[in-house]
Amino acid sequence: MVVNSQQTSPTQVTLLGATGSIGQSTLAVIAAHPEQYALFAVTAHSNVTALATICVQFQPQFAVMVDPTAAQQLTQQLRTQGCRTEVLSGTEALSAVSSAAETDIVMAAIVGAAGLLPTLAAVQAGKRVLLANKEALVMSGQLFIDAVRESGAVLLPVDSEHNAIFQALPQAAQVASHSMQYADFGIEKILLTGSGGPFRELPLNELAAQSPAAACRHPNWEMGQKISVDSATMLNKGLEYIEARWLFNCAPGQLDVIVHPQSVVHSMVQYTDGSVIAQLGQPDMRTPIAYALAYPERINSGVPALDFTTMGALTFSAPDPQRYPCLQLAIDACWSGQAATTTLNAANEMAVAAFLHGQITFGDIAVVCAAVLEQAELSELTTIEAILACDEAARRSAALWIQRRGH
Repeated sequence: MVVNSQQTSPTQVTLLGATGSIGQSTLAVIAAHPEQYALFAVTAHSNVTALATICVQFQPQFAVMVDPTAAQQLTQQLRTQGCRTEVLSGTEALSAVSSAAETDIVMAAIVGAAGLLPTLAAVQAGKRVLLANKEALVMSGQLFIDAVRESGAVLLPVDSEHNAIFQALPQAAQVASHSMQYADFGIEKILLTGSGGPFRELPLNELAAQSPAAACRHPNWEMGQKISVDSATMLNKGLEYIEARWLFNCAPGQLDVIVHPQSVVHSMVQYTDGSVIAQLGQPDMRTPIAYALAYPERINSGVPALDFTTMGALTFSAPDPQRYPCLQLAIDACWSGQAATTTLNAANEMAVAAFLHGQITFGDIAVVCAAVLEQAELSELTTIEAILACDEAARRSAALWIQRRGH
């Protein structure tokens, strides 16, 4: 008698941006399922202490520090603790581990433009890419989606909103969501929800003077500083709008933004028969991460289900353009071409960094973004080199505007 006792080795995960909030939530899910997932590589920019702790606990084969000095410090710490993880440094090493043959899944959780190249490398290598870095699609939408099609990579959204939309689609639409035709599946439009951030009810005349600490106090989610400020301006929702356009092949009129303060309905798909299918859950990133890791199966995320008997009211409204000028800038840029969204993303990254460092006011973020877009040469971008050049030009322009606003 032959007994089938096949044992499958754990799926190897490369985690780009391991020390950030998405990285930490990913580690929590992986730690809960050690028989299914193992870390092949982890990366961080310069947080030596946090990455050392991760390496000691999970024993990945590689750790990448973008900052060379930090990489040397990490090497010394790991040797002292008897950890055999090999330390690499520099931006090229990010792409090396994300495209390595041993990597099965890449969690793309590096914040900002810095995540573009390693995420694109993973796509070009045909990996299963869990996309938490929205800037990759904001900066290089068509080029990125073309690379997915050419390589056969599997692209799964991790942002709670895009993950919710994905879950609300028919399975046949999920298979090629980035090229689906809405009429084929009876889809009318996508409804992208957002909390409205910490200043949703603040008097408009008090908005411009809000501090970085206040902007980072998100009412529902625990996030890093940059994404928290973006949530306060709703530029984060604008970037998600652009990302949704590419992830779900939207045309103008097929994508709306709705303010939903409770962050329970993560997004919805509206169908031509009048049905609206929504995904609901706790505001905890472990849920979409677990879904994307195990897709099409489901695993325990560690997040408790909603208790509808104690939830209270769920409310919805249209975003106020006076309160959220950055959102409208993003919506307009989305349909203006790749150069516009690349420029907006770069200008916003510069403006948010300046705001967090006290160089400009909260109200200046929208002013800088609008000014940089107005002055930009919005030519067609068809190569990664052209995209990176556009990004750099926008950063230079933003730096000049920040200098003016700061005086």
